[in-house]
Amino acid sequence: MTYQARATKPAAKIEPTEDRAQFAADVVAGLSAMPKRVAPKYFYDTEGSRLFEEITQLPEYYPTRSEHEILREHGKAIVQHFPTGAALVEFGSGACIKVRFLLDAADKLSAYVPVDIAGEFLAIEAATLRKDYPRLKILPVVADFMKPFVLPQDVGDMPRVGFFPGSTIGNLDPHEAAAFLRHAGAVLGRGAVMIVGVDLVKEAKVLNAAYNDAAGVTAKFNLNLLRRLNRELGGNFKLDTFEHHAFYNHDKSRIEMHLASRKKQKVKVAGTTFDFRAGETIHTENSVKYTPDSFRCLAKGAGWAPLDFWTDKTGLFSVHALVLK
Repeated sequence: MTYQARATKPAAKIEPTEDRAQFAADVVAGLSAMPKRVAPKYFYDTEGSRLFEEITQLPEYYPTRSEHEILREHGKAIVQHFPTGAALVEFGSGACIKVRFLLDAADKLSAYVPVDIAGEFLAIEAATLRKDYPRLKILPVVADFMKPFVLPQDVGDMPRVGFFPGSTIGNLDPHEAAAFLRHAGAVLGRGAVMIVGVDLVKEAKVLNAAYNDAAGVTAKFNLNLLRRLNRELGGNFKLDTFEHHAFYNHDKSRIEMHLASRKKQKVKVAGTTFDFRAGETIHTENSVKYTPDSFRCLAKGAGWAPLDFWTDKTGLFSVHALVLK
């Protein structure tokens, strides 16, 4: 999921500061738009994070286990593209699970730079990584990886490798994905390598099942967003008057997730009242699917040259290696 793509994410800690003000402003702006929307990064409170972890274990949800298979089976081939003495920079590191496949396979890295907005969680993960990889510099950066940030001084002149797993890039529209790749290139510098997880186009029935699981966990995950709006922004959403919709939009090659109003109603959140028609939706997430060629074309347009790519045995998911021209 999200922008933080369905990837493992910690709870986003929203304190009564400008962060909460930004949260409220984003929600009001999104619900005032036509069609209504809320950014998927707001899925991940404590319960949302727990539900997402449950989603990754569901039989229908293939992306996590498929990407793990690729990183486990092809880790040595992937790290062959890493320059000696490089710093590995992960955009949106979360629980730092997938990167361990690369850290275990790479014996020539000098540093690992996990970048995430959840500072307390990031500090805990960094402390654990320092114990598990004592020869590696662990240099966490608390930042929104979608915005400009500065790498630690200790990175110095080390060559850089970016890591963006989980098909998080699919949560961005193609023009946003290209903008992110240009942004990552500005952070990493010319000659940098980038490793990106990319979900692949496949039969619609496989995609629809992955986002409409039989156990209803994805529906609970989607609806939990409304529970969070109620708790943190003074909302009065009645969860039983909204329902989870997820479907494959063939024309845009993406899964869309929505919360649909079951009836005509008014809802108040963050001090603002919004009207809903029966059937009107809040668009909560996209997950764009690519062919290997379409993703390479997008990457080229953003200044990155393809080096290699790998898929799982069933061809459901891919991991791409790129180099900044």
